[in-house]
Amino acid sequence: MAPVAINMNGNAFLPDVPSKQVPLKTQSDNTYDNTETSDTDLVISRLSQYKNPSLFVTPEHTLELRDTPIPTPTSTQVLVHVRATGICGSDLHLWHRGAIGPLVVDHPSILGHEASGVVLVVGSAVTSLKPGDRVAIEPGVPCGTCFLCMAGKYNLCESVAFAGVCPHAGTIRRFMTHEARYCHKMPHGMTFAQGALLEPLSVVLHALSQCTGSIKLGRPALICGAGPIGLIALAAARASGAWPLVVTDVDESRLQFAQHFVPGVQTYHVDVSKSPLDSAEEIRQLFGCGTRDVHQGIPAQNEYNAPSTVLECTGIESSIITASYSCRRAGLVMVVGVGRSVINNLPFMHLSLAEIDLRFINRYSDTWAAGMNALTDGRVLNLDTLVTHTIPLEQAVDAMELTADRVKRSIKVQVVDDVEIQL
Repeated sequence: MAPVAINMNGNAFLPDVPSKQVPLKTQSDNTYDNTETSDTDLVISRLSQYKNPSLFVTPEHTLELRDTPIPTPTSTQVLVHVRATGICGSDLHLWHRGAIGPLVVDHPSILGHEASGVVLVVGSAVTSLKPGDRVAIEPGVPCGTCFLCMAGKYNLCESVAFAGVCPHAGTIRRFMTHEARYCHKMPHGMTFAQGALLEPLSVVLHALSQCTGSIKLGRPALICGAGPIGLIALAAARASGAWPLVVTDVDESRLQFAQHFVPGVQTYHVDVSKSPLDSAEEIRQLFGCGTRDVHQGIPAQNEYNAPSTVLECTGIESSIITASYSCRRAGLVMVVGVGRSVINNLPFMHLSLAEIDLRFINRYSDTWAAGMNALTDGRVLNLDTLVTHTIPLEQAVDAMELTADRVKRSIKVQVVDDVEIQL
């Protein structure tokens, strides 16, 4: 049964930029907005019967499922019943390492940022959504006023409130509030699983947009890493017409998955005992390149056949080095993966003498509409088979452990909540 909820009517002005979330003592859900009507309190009271189980990560590297208060939306926010959240590699980093670069878990914090759900309540200034709308959640809420936001590069906003990154509460819970502007209404027929895949797809779409046209029809491309991001990058490169394609990974089962996911792709099983340069030479042979001597500056036959674009989707130092050596001269290496704070041993002179463009990305901006267009009807991209496991919210800890266990061979694990909410 579809949820029945209350629309809080009002005449407040909807600003051009979202208001920044005001954190509570432990999380970034907003404090009570006294301008809202008592109807909100009534809805929250009725929802309390369902509780709000939430997955926390702690500074001690433990995971805990706790009940949390149901947050109250401000005038520009919506209250969402989260129906699906995909587990990302960054969630594992925050659990195992307790940090991603400067983003540190210094107190218990709710994980999750790849989400979709149903709007239950809308703030008085919200006109773009209504209760019952199915939405995909863009997890970052930028300040909207800094020079980067004003330039359209809101993914680089240093004041962004990003769900699932301490101290901002994530999406692996039943109920959450979020700025309406960053809740994108899903088209008819799109599933919650597909809606949750829009976030990792957005990472890839942003990476491709920063490749400035190097991914194109008939141009060879290499994808390093066959995890969820690498597989989405592989599918997106194929949809863009890039060919031939090669994907690498240390896990043979993931390479087998890639061959079914994108028929015709060539695979390279990474042997960690080999040097990055030796691996790169073998990868280049798959593209039809001859041998060369990098140290002596002896060029390869058929250098033109080497991949003009490399999408590095692991963030691992050795893989980035392999990507750098694999790339065609005057080509582009786009590092999509998230790695350690400091990476050494990059082949600086090789990159310099070959004028290989080494680039990086941070999240995304203005990608949700394009992602929905690409996924609609599966005619451009069909990512459904990436979701290999769905785990109920009450077993969210198990979902994290499953994702971390490479023996289980999961690709994308989603935490789902199918509880029927009736008001």
